[in-house]
Amino acid sequence: MLPAAMVNINIVKNVAGIALRLKFRFSSPILPTSILPASSQLLHTQSHSHSDEKWTKEELSLVPCRHQSTEASSPVPRKGYSPFQPSFASNKAEFALARVDDLLNWARKSSLWPMTFGLACCAVEMMHMAAPRYDMDRFGVVFRASPRQSDCIIVAGTLTNKMAPAFRRIYDQMPEPRWVLSMGSCANGGGYYHYAYSVVRGCDRIVPVDIYIPGCPPTAEALLYGILQLQKKIKRMKMVQMWYRK
Repeated sequence: MLPAAMVNINIVKNVAGIALRLKFRFSSPILPTSILPASSQLLHTQSHSHSDEKWTKEELSLVPCRHQSTEASSPVPRKGYSPFQPSFASNKAEFALARVDDLLNWARKSSLWPMTFGLACCAVEMMHMAAPRYDMDRFGVVFRASPRQSDCIIVAGTLTNKMAPAFRRIYDQMPEPRWVLSMGSCANGGGYYHYAYSVVRGCDRIVPVDIYIPGCPPTAEALLYGILQLQKKIKRMKMVQMWYRK
């Protein structure tokens, strides 16, 4: 066991050595001369002829130029919520209908109710997203067991030729507007079973697909990211504006 005085001396030497390396690296002293060793004090007096010169902000900073980037940066202007920005002065009707679209899209994207349609192992990851770790309820996503109450369907797994008619029937029973998420390689294009006689090579051959989620199986984070992408797509819908233009 070394005495405490020797340990303290070693600590001071190590700190002084690190300070010297940083001094030569950044070309500016970062510690006052009172705590530097004699050799460093000599170098300091040679580089700073004026002993009464005050320490600047650059000299006291570990990264001398960091404060320049933080102080000179101007605040980034915040974007508006609405993706539609018609001019109120030029067209008051378009402006009002854009606000109606914003309200409808906000309600739809904040209350996505997907249909429970787990076909294979991807359904385990879909259940994982619904579990407390990822908690899809905080995004307004709530599973429904009836197509009459669903506005979204997640095709989680391998779609076979035998299941395809039932899948199309469930899709037709969902009210408009409705969206489809294709989850996993099997739903996207057949996956490992692409050349099997009994597998549909992509659920987009049966229904139109809005979001494709790659992976085999995709993680719960990937599915959650797909939900967020679908919400962005819903936010850009122009149903009322297109009705007005027609």
